Amino acid sequence: MMSPFSHTSPHARRTGMLVAAALVLAVAVPASALPGGGKTPRSIVEAQQDTPPQLKGVDVEEHLGDIVPSEAVFTDAHGEQVKLGSVLSKTRPTLLTLVYYNCPMLCNLVLNAQVKTMRELGLELGKDYEALTISVDPEDTPAMSNERRRKHLQSMGKPESAPWHFLTGTDAEIHRVADAVGFKYTYDESTRQYAHPAVVMVLTPEGSISRYLYGTDFPPKDMKLALLEAAGGRVGTSFDRIVMSCFKYDTATRRYGFYIFGFIRLGALAVFFALATMLIYFWRRELKKGAAA
Repeated sequence: MMSPFSHTSPHARRTGMLVAAALVLAVAVPASALPGGGKTPRSIVEAQQDTPPQLKGVDVEEHLGDIVPSEAVFTDAHGEQVKLGSVLSKTRPTLLTLVYYNCPMLCNLVLNAQVKTMRELGLELGKDYEALTISVDPEDTPAMSNERRRKHLQSMGKPESAPWHFLTGTDAEIHRVADAVGFKYTYDESTRQYAHPAVVMVLTPEGSISRYLYGTDFPPKDMKLALLEAAGGRVGTSFDRIVMSCFKYDTATRRYGFYIFGFIRLGALAVFFALATMLIYFWRRELKKGAAA
């Protein structure tokens, strides 16, 4: 069969080869050698990196170990004025959330995820820990607090007497607590909505900040270990305290992970009990032999 290039002139073939070589080189040449140096224009980079105006100032500054302002005054779900310190447990850790009731999405995601995890914790609300939710919107009312409180307690199968407090307050008192826990939020006039982070804070019985749990999904293991940690080992069974020693909070991933030395201690304890059981068995057998003789 005759080649398709048989009747092509040498000049045309050379031209075709040069064009092909140029195309190959264009593909092979690094982007930095192309016009513009292969770099995205500064204006585009800055536009991509720029935070939307509604989200500027939204952040969480961790204030681990700081005490929440117990003298801050709020209104509970029954319309009574209360000091924050009077609704915080003095003997149990507390899950603290800052939301607002007319939030179209994020607050509901956070609270619903919190409820879901609380049902799976293996710890009991009111016995092992308590919960507190404060609205960041000074326009929210006690009636709205009562409605949300009843809804979430019912979804957990808990009575209305369960210690999950929903509070509303003035802008000054709300910011007093938000600033203390490092909860940075803003109000967007154009949408009439609050931009805020998604986080649950864990308080110790003394009212200090022990841990921050981020996102809209809280693994039961993480929340349980955070509560155990906040309670200083006073929550749960002896097994819970042993398990707690086998996990450690990773500040990089903000999750609890296996703690190898905890497992080594747990393994050593298991070996100790196994040896003790074996020694007791042989000791009792020798006693029986002696008695028979």
